[in-house]
Amino acid sequence: MTMDGTTRPVSKVAAVATAAALIALLSILGTWAAQSYFATISRAEERAVASVKIVASHVSWIHQMGTQTVRRIDDALRPTDLRFDGNVRDMDVATQGLPIGVQAYVVDAEGRTLYSTDPGIKPVDITDRDYFTAVKGGETEYVSSLLISRLNGDQIFVFSRRIMREGRFMGAVMVSVPAEITRPIWETVDLGGNYAVSFVRDDGMLVARYPLPDSTLDMSGYILFTKYLKEAPAGTYLAAASPMDGVRRLVAYRRVEGTPFIAVAAADYEFLTYPFRQTLLRLGAVAIIIIGGAAIAGWWILQLLRAQEHQSARLAKALETNEMLLREIHHRVKNNLQSVVSLVRLQMRGAEGFEKLSSRIKSMIAVHEQIYKHDEYAQIDAAELIRAVVSGAVSAHDAKLRVEYDLESTPVSADKATALALLVNEVVTNAIKYAYPDGNEGRLLVSLNAAEEQGRTVLTICDEGVGFDPSAVSSGTGTRLLDGSVRQLDGTYELQSVAGTQFSATVTLL
Repeated sequence: MTMDGTTRPVSKVAAVATAAALIALLSILGTWAAQSYFATISRAEERAVASVKIVASHVSWIHQMGTQTVRRIDDALRPTDLRFDGNVRDMDVATQGLPIGVQAYVVDAEGRTLYSTDPGIKPVDITDRDYFTAVKGGETEYVSSLLISRLNGDQIFVFSRRIMREGRFMGAVMVSVPAEITRPIWETVDLGGNYAVSFVRDDGMLVARYPLPDSTLDMSGYILFTKYLKEAPAGTYLAAASPMDGVRRLVAYRRVEGTPFIAVAAADYEFLTYPFRQTLLRLGAVAIIIIGGAAIAGWWILQLLRAQEHQSARLAKALETNEMLLREIHHRVKNNLQSVVSLVRLQMRGAEGFEKLSSRIKSMIAVHEQIYKHDEYAQIDAAELIRAVVSGAVSAHDAKLRVEYDLESTPVSADKATALALLVNEVVTNAIKYAYPDGNEGRLLVSLNAAEEQGRTVLTICDEGVGFDPSAVSSGTGTRLLDGSVRQLDGTYELQSVAGTQFSATVTLL
């Protein structure tokens, strides 16, 4: 069927081509999306790195402010200033210029407050605070982690310095810094979304953060300290979940030279990638539309191909029916011609011309027999037709001829096949009747070969009989039939009497 040989491969090719186009499109979109994502992350990293440098510079300033203040106060204190008299005295000029909210304190060896810049100072016990125990235990200077002030409940961190006089521990100088001091840093970097800035002591303890945390935090077991700081003093990494609030952030970190701190700027990953995600959504919508359109187009093409299959099947069936009808027509024509021969035989048996008429009709029967026998309706094999006509003529006249053939397989159109059959039958019948008039045995040579002229064919029929007298040739029915048949074949012919009779015709069979 046509649909098996043509339509189904076309359907398969169309499906493969559509799938290949979709895969190529999705590959291009996927590549573009990946490149866009990496470009977005790269820009975000650059922004975070720039921000952490700002944080680091502020942290360095805070460290200098705290350490220099405690040193100035230590240098300004005289031994007599360190005697506890039950009163808290004001600090002198050594504490001028401190930022708003930063308070300075001096305590004696027992942790009792001697001096303070805080007008709202009240007695509190600091002897358990690490910033006091550290310097009392021998540290020269110390910076605390994030603490809750016992004076006002605010989040603070404290710089402290050991006071030594004549080899004895006399107390400590302390500078209390509010964690709110990181707010201007946070506002300066403005990374957008739920971002944060902070700095951490090099042992992993959180010192300050903004937005303010709910509690202090030990980050020594976090990946920043277990991995990244061991690999490089500065860099970036993607934190799937912040140890403080669980938010996914792109983190930039940097060791602050000359300080015990690591500065951190953590950008909100979702905020930074929001434009990319929006673009990706739009791209996805476009891809869905394209895929949907391709699916609809594929379905439509499939319907067209199925319709074509049905049409091809109908055409194939119609063709088969037509071929059967043509076969039946030629078969009936053959049968009708045979009936005509039978009628002629009944009506004209013994009459002059009966055999010739019968033979001519049989040659026409041979044409139709070749057509329906081989299901070739446009053209048939001239060689096979000639063999059938010659054999029929020899058999009909009961001639004792030895026929030799030299026939090339040459196509002849159905329109010219009857003319060729009548021509061959007429020449062979004449050879049987006139070359061997007494019924003697003889030889007949029939050849069909291509002529030198393109598209032309030479038909030759030779006998070894008595020959003929050209002057005695009459213009009868046979001669007119030869002329008419050759004319229908767009050809020419000649008869020669050389050791018998030779008929040669150059004709066009298609």
